Amino acid sequence: MNTISLSEDVQPLSEFRKRSAEFIQRIKEDKQPILLTQHGKSAAVLMDVAEFERMTNKIQLLEEILEAEGQIKRGESYTLEEAKERLEKHKSKWE
Repeated sequence: MNTISLSEDVQPLSEFRKRSAEFIQRIKEDKQPILLTQHGKSAAVLMDVAEFERMTNKIQLLEEILEAEGQIKRGESYTLEEAKERLEKHKSKWE
C-alpha cells in the first residue's frame, strides 16, 4: 500500500455516491485506499478487503510481539530447556 495521494485518493462522499462502482473497481485493482470526506473533513476510508485483512493481521502480530517483549522484560519467560520440560510434563493432557 502506497501513501495516499491527495489529488487521487481523497474524494468527497458525494463523488463516491455518484461513482461508487468505479471507486470499488479502482480499489480492487490498485489496492490503494480512498479517503472519503464529508463537509470538508475526513469521514471514512475505503480499502480492499484483502489489504484490510493483511493490515489487521500485521497489527495483531505486532501487538503479540510487544506483549512477548513485555513478558521477557518482566521475567515471565522460559529457557528452551524449561519450555521443553513444561511441554513434556503436559504432553499427556493433549494426547
